[in-house]
Amino acid sequence: MFTGLVEGLGQVLRVQPKGPDAALLIKPPWPLDETVLGESIAVNGACLTVTSTGGGGFSVDVSAESLSRTTLGGLKTGGQINLERALKLGDRLGGHLVSGHVDCVGQITGKEQVGDSIRFAVSIPPEHLFYIVEKGSVTVEGISLTVNQVDASGFSLNIIPHTMSGTTLKLAAIGDSVNIETDLIGKYVARLLNRGEPQSGGQEGLTREQLAKLGF
Repeated sequence: MFTGLVEGLGQVLRVQPKGPDAALLIKPPWPLDETVLGESIAVNGACLTVTSTGGGGFSVDVSAESLSRTTLGGLKTGGQINLERALKLGDRLGGHLVSGHVDCVGQITGKEQVGDSIRFAVSIPPEHLFYIVEKGSVTVEGISLTVNQVDASGFSLNIIPHTMSGTTLKLAAIGDSVNIETDLIGKYVARLLNRGEPQSGGQEGLTREQLAKLGF
């Protein structure tokens, strides 16, 4: 579990194809000896497992599934990436609950200066837009952000200078692809309500009538 508060920018030292999969060697922004074998690290918002350390960085394996459903397949040697180590119990939850399981890949469709901030417009597939709400939380490339507005094709975000300077968003341009994770709690609530339709397995979702009987 993560918070979406990026610890710093890492650097891709090597991209090694392994059949349909790949292995990445990553130089972290923290001392390498703090990296623990087997720990989870969010790489541009995708939760990956440290398989070894050495060669100036830590290694992670990326499955064909992850390569095809995230932006990780486009990483190049020398590129910068957002990194966050897993949340510890007792840590401040400064962002929001992030699982590191990317829902879809979106595309930056707009970028403009608004005061001291940069406003981004991001389009995502319509089936995922259902989980985006105005003033709610969304994770973009591993960064916990607040949604400004939602329209029929996507949503907009205001990025403050601190976030711009400390993440890969400072390099982002119109047309770039970005990893999107919608709000974890929102997805579970939507699954329970299920729009009143039966879930797989034959059980009905939680309906408005059932909520009313329970006092909600």
